[in-house]
Amino acid sequence: MIGSRPALPRPAIYALILLFIVGFLLAPLPTARAAEADDAATAMRLADLLRSARTVISRNQDLINDPSVGDKDLGGEKVLQEALVLLQERTGEDPRGTDPESREGRLLRAQMEAIVAVMDENQTTINARDVGFKGFIPAVFARLVNERFAEKVGNEARVKVTAPERLVRNRKARPDDWETSVIEDDFSRPDWPKGTPFSEVTEASGREAFRILVPEYYAPSCLSCHGEPAGEVDITGYPKEGGHEGDLGAAISVILFK
Repeated sequence: MIGSRPALPRPAIYALILLFIVGFLLAPLPTARAAEADDAATAMRLADLLRSARTVISRNQDLINDPSVGDKDLGGEKVLQEALVLLQERTGEDPRGTDPESREGRLLRAQMEAIVAVMDENQTTINARDVGFKGFIPAVFARLVNERFAEKVGNEARVKVTAPERLVRNRKARPDDWETSVIEDDFSRPDWPKGTPFSEVTEASGREAFRILVPEYYAPSCLSCHGEPAGEVDITGYPKEGGHEGDLGAAISVILFK
């Protein structure tokens, strides 16, 4: 037939078909890629909101620990509002604008409610007169918020602040096997882009889940407890780790169950 191409030998046709099938099976489906992108966005917004609220607590440590002041005016709603302002400055986003019927909207609202609840429940401690160090530090605040968040969302998601094993002060913050492997094999590499999260779809608690680990580094304000000289007891009663500004000091771990 004029213009027709020579017919391929039958084995070649089978080989092409096999290559097509293998390529189709190995290529991520568009819907799967889109779902993973949505999970990553949701997880990062949860991490960013927690970071912002924790920063508010950090900035108010002198006030919280001032024994001469009673009411510190750090109720739950005020802390949340300050955290949202800081979040918008950092990311340009306001989680209150998220569709409340979406999973992201539900999770963000649960986290906001957890922030308010933790602050309101600790007013007696925060406002105690004649008491200097209250023990209500950013790490404690974050742990309490994450615990209350877990109570609200059930088996849908988890948020945790962890760290390299040698830096962990609270047993509840110890990294699991997945977190340890990311910290040791990825974040600790000299060529790992600073601040870049690691994520993948894997298993957690025997269930398929999207997991992300967001590295955090020591800022100057961290070094009063985690800096030098190593071994010196800090205000919280723990020995300092001898860290330096910019060292990997922690990581926010977010799990979104499928």
